[in-house]
Amino acid sequence: MENSPAISMTGLIGPTIMLVFAIGFIWVWLVDRRHRHSATLAGACALFGLGMLSQVLQWPSGVGPNALFSGFLYTLAVVLASEGMLRRAGKRLGLVASVLLLGAIMALLWYFAYIQPNLLMRIYVQNFSYGAILFIVALRILPARNAGRADHILFWVLLAFALHFFPRTLMTAGRSLPMLSVAPGNSLFWQTLQLSLSVMGAALALTVLATILTDVMDELRHERDRDGLTGVLNRRGFEEQAQRHVKSRRRAPLSLIVCDLDHFKQINDTHGHHVGDAALRAFGDMLQKCARSSDIVGRIGGEEFALLLPHTDLEGARDLAERLRSGLSSTTLSINQKSVHLSASFGIVHKSADDDLATLLRRADDHLYGAKQAGRDRVLSDPVAGSYQGSTEPLQSDPSESPASSA
Repeated sequence: MENSPAISMTGLIGPTIMLVFAIGFIWVWLVDRRHRHSATLAGACALFGLGMLSQVLQWPSGVGPNALFSGFLYTLAVVLASEGMLRRAGKRLGLVASVLLLGAIMALLWYFAYIQPNLLMRIYVQNFSYGAILFIVALRILPARNAGRADHILFWVLLAFALHFFPRTLMTAGRSLPMLSVAPGNSLFWQTLQLSLSVMGAALALTVLATILTDVMDELRHERDRDGLTGVLNRRGFEEQAQRHVKSRRRAPLSLIVCDLDHFKQINDTHGHHVGDAALRAFGDMLQKCARSSDIVGRIGGEEFALLLPHTDLEGARDLAERLRSGLSSTTLSINQKSVHLSASFGIVHKSADDDLATLLRRADDHLYGAKQAGRDRVLSDPVAGSYQGSTEPLQSDPSESPASSA
């Protein structure tokens, strides 16, 4: 039974939508070649659209050829889509698993097209297989609680798309379908299939595309906010992240360390700028290794760095600064076959209720200047209640909230 022109034109909507998304994924891949999974997803959209088109146009003609050709395109599209979404999450479906899935589904379609012709079984094989594959993929990309909003949205949209295959198929693919011909265009199953694949398939493709674009923007933001030499945040990135912490922590303890390599101009003049750059990288690495995941480390000037320490009182900040100072001054760095002795000065402040970031940086800079004036290679801070300025008593609070390992 041939489809009417109106139904055929309606059936072209789905393939057209898939082609548009394929172009979108290719465009993202061309913009940033690091996102290879975007090219994989482009192939999935194109193949899925071609599978829909082959059924709408009933090409190639004949029950068996059309069932196997469209089934191959659909199955390969689902496999590629699964591989693309898993790759984005840092996982893989793998070549072996992909070939086995493709081979198993195609073998069942061939059996129910030629050995025991049965349209209903072919429908069950395809829809239940695709739903099961995508459901497993959704479980494998299940985001952690601290993952971004885009990851959570993608998970739920993919889960809904995977699960919809089961009730839709059971409710619309009745035994009244012809056993030896393709589903007629005026059947409930065919119309529901085209509508669901067009709407929900487009929703999934749009969600995946939006998620990848979010990844691209996050990477651009990360590159914009990172210091190219040391790998820590640049001043803009540091201030942007630190500002949010300062504004959100009215009562929780929060401390700021500002530090500066001593005699850095002399290092550059004596050994060359390449040695000075290596010294900055070494100091930046040391700061990052000593920082917790919640701490914010940035390079805010030529040789000046800052560490914002949430959940850290003044004594804890001074303990970390002293360990950094003593570790740096007692270490001889071998940089480009030259032995270089480094030291740094530190200024530390603790946030009061009304302090903003600019105030904290200004006060910390005052202490840093005082440390330089007092002879360098030392730590100066706000006075600690119950102790004298310059004390380096160890932190007494919960170790899980104290700055991490020694320098």
